[in-house]
Parts: sequence; structure tokens; C-alpha cells
Amino acid sequence: MRILVGVLLLLLTACSVPRGATPAGTAERHLSFDGSDRTYLVHVPRDLKSPAPLVVMLHGGFGSAQQAERAYGWDDLADREGFVVAYPNGVGRAWNTTGGCCGEPARNGVDDVGFITAVVAAIEKDMRIDSTRVYATGMSNGAIMTYTLACRTSIFAAIAPVAGTQLGDCSKPTPTSVIHVHGTDDKNIPYDGSRGTGFAKIQGVAIPELDAQWRTIDNCAAPTVRVNGVTTIQVATCPNGRTVELVTLAGGGHDWPQASNGFDTTAELWRFLSQYST
Repeated sequence: MRILVGVLLLLLTACSVPRGATPAGTAERHLSFDGSDRTYLVHVPRDLKSPAPLVVMLHGGFGSAQQAERAYGWDDLADREGFVVAYPNGVGRAWNTTGGCCGEPARNGVDDVGFITAVVAAIEKDMRIDSTRVYATGMSNGAIMTYTLACRTSIFAAIAPVAGTQLGDCSKPTPTSVIHVHGTDDKNIPYDGSRGTGFAKIQGVAIPELDAQWRTIDNCAAPTVRVNGVTTIQVATCPNGRTVELVTLAGGGHDWPQASNGFDTTAELWRFLSQYST
């Protein structure tokens, strides 16, 4: 009798786990792409929505998937909200964006647009992802990469660059909701569009001008402006439910502002991103 009960319990347990179910927590994955073994992390919450939204978090220059997972608080938020987070690893701790940035990937012509797109496809194959609710966010070089993805793909419902800019050609972008977070005292990627003092000496358009460019791409109305202490938020509503939002932090530097600084970047980005679908 005990053996029979044990067998029944095993069968019930096996039946309760969906075939192909992905265990909760963070796991490293490998992807053979363009002749190279590329890696990324995937964080899956215990209470996973089905189908689940997916946030692709791109580390900055000299960063990594592991560093981004530790630094920006996406795992805790994903656990509460039931979405999946992907942390791809750039070659040589950088990304090849439009405009010749940055580092080893740019010098060697690494196809990071193709790699990140392949990461999304691999995760969608492995679990039930809502393909209409895939988002990209990134810090610094990773933020520049989010603009490259928006300019060259159509799989992201919204992007959320932090302390980055847009470089190079973006002549045929797909209309996309955008939230951009930037400090006025950022020396690596200056708010006014001047050349940065960081390793890559990045120079892009002034951030308010970049915001205006995406308002034009999305055919938005004039933005409304609200000020809360050092934080100024410009919000432009656009056709088809899209939005372009610029968050300017007076005195902010080249960083990912945390709640302790009066603005919880990760929570605010998810508030914005989670509204949109393709």
C-alpha cells in the first residue's frame, strides 16, 4: 500500500509541473550565435504570469549581466509583478550600437542587434512569453543599444534608456513608446550633447532634442511638464496609445538613480513599460 501511495504521489507531482516549465530563479544560458558562444542570464519569478511580459536589461560599458542583475533591482520587481528579465552579456563588456560605439564589439562589427533578438526568440521558445509585451532597457552603452534596437527592430513595445543617447542612423524607426531618464550633470554622456569625458568620449544630440525627435517619430502632441523637486517629467501622448516621456534629474550624474535619491528608476520604468504592447 505504501508503495502504491508513493507511486501515486510521484505521478501527481509530475502532472502538476507543466512540460517545459522553467524553474524559478536566475539561470545562465548559452546561445551559439554568429560563430560564437554567447551568454545571458534569465530570471524567472515563482509566480510567473502566463503569458509573461519580458524585460531585456542591457548592462553599460565595462558592466556585465551579473553586475546588471545585482545593481538595478529588476529581480525583486519581477518577483512581485510576475514578469521575466533577461540580462544578455556583451562581448568585451560592451555593445556594438549604431554610430561606432563601443569598444571591442564596434571594432569587430559584432551583430548585437541580431544577438539580442535571438535571445528574445530563445526565451520565447523556452517559456510562454507575451510577444506583444517585450521591452528593452539599459544603462549608458546599454541605453544607446536600446535606441539601436528601436531603430532597427520592431519587436519591442517600448524602450527605457537611462543615462544614454542615440548615435548614428535612425532613418526608418518603428514608432515606439520611450521613457528616457537622464541627469543634467552627467559627464560621460552630457545632457547638452557635448562630448563626454568618459572612456568612449561619446557625443550625441542633446537629450531634449532626442526626446523631440521621438515625439516626431511617434507623431505626438506637445508634452505636458510637471516638476517635483529636482525631477522634471515631460510627457507627450501619441497616436495608438503610445507615449514619449523624458525624466530630467537636476544635478544627477552618470548613474541609475535609486529610490534613496528621490526617484526609483526601476519602479518608474516598469510603471511606464508595463502599459504598452505592440
